[in-house]
Amino acid sequence: MAALCVVCGAVLAMSQAIVARHRAGGAADLAALAAADRWGEGRDAACDAAGRVAAAQATRMVRCVVRGQVSEVTVTAEAGPFATEVGARAGPAGPVGADEVVGSVESVRPGARPTRQPSPVRP
Repeated sequence: MAALCVVCGAVLAMSQAIVARHRAGGAADLAALAAADRWGEGRDAACDAAGRVAAAQATRMVRCVVRGQVSEVTVTAEAGPFATEVGARAGPAGPVGADEVVGSVESVRPGARPTRQPSPVRP
């Protein structure tokens, strides 16, 4: 009976740690997207938006850095006795100001496999 209680306690503790990690990851992603959406209004406005999104997800923003169009946000979440920090980055997909397309993905029908188009070659 004691061994069963120990196993159940360990499973409960592990599940709380996993919940904290997933909550922090989701909140970090959303906060980074919010900051990237507001980068044109300045660092303070972008980080304020990220902080509001993190708070709405029952987490706390620890760090916010905005460099050009790219934002990096770190969020902490707690579940029971466990706390975890997760970082996320949001911004443009490639180098800003790149004049060459590296590759593109065609539109994909549900259930179909994506195909890559070759990159344009310049002489």
